Amino acid sequence: MTVHAPIVVLVHPQLGENIGAAARAMANFGLSELRLVEPRDGWPNPQAGRNASGADSIIEGARVFATVEEAIADLTYVLATTARRRDMIKPILTPETAARASAEKLAAGGRVGILFGPERTGLESDHVALADAIVMAPVNPRFASLNLAQAVLLVGYEWFKQAGEERLGRETPVDPAGQEGLQVVETRPATKAELLNFFTRLETALTRSGFLYPPEKAPIMIRNLRNLFSRAALTEREVRTLHGIVSSLTREKRGAGEAE
Repeated sequence: MTVHAPIVVLVHPQLGENIGAAARAMANFGLSELRLVEPRDGWPNPQAGRNASGADSIIEGARVFATVEEAIADLTYVLATTARRRDMIKPILTPETAARASAEKLAAGGRVGILFGPERTGLESDHVALADAIVMAPVNPRFASLNLAQAVLLVGYEWFKQAGEERLGRETPVDPAGQEGLQVVETRPATKAELLNFFTRLETALTRSGFLYPPEKAPIMIRNLRNLFSRAALTEREVRTLHGIVSSLTREKRGAGEAE
């Protein structure tokens, strides 16, 4: 079987709630295989399902092992997460570089696993010694402890970015996922011709109203206004709205003049 993502291995997890929260974090970022090494409260654990918030397939597919050695036996590259430097010669990776290394190993046909220790103590040094590299996150050194789900989420997030997923947020049949940058819904970016047409109309109205005064300063004022609206990255719909505002203001002024 080809494995397309790292396998999460929770070593001696204590609370079912934390296992469920970790499974939820896995589902958020495309990690689907969960292995447990001697969970303290046994397995299956109903609390895990309640806290997985829909990541049921991960909970139901979780495999339990008696030892770390058994849990990683079929893997070719293993990472150990820890917040403490260990007295051993071993590469230290950030979550980002660990994700890149994992992708390279997987692309070459390897099987990758990431070890996470128990909530209270973290991984034992004997478990870290079995890993190919250590993963340490850039956190506040005076408060470096992450809970189990946070650690899984942090590593999973970097993996998901490395895997090339560019969609943001929720995606449904009627609501597409977000993408970085300006979100244009049921409209399009305004063309330069549309902007120039608006500029001409606005500047004509401002000249008639006396705003562009004194005359010698008018070119600089016009340039600043054009820069302001150009920087706003207006859509075609927004330009039409601005035309409507100008129309409303000029009608109001004409009406007031007629009343006088």
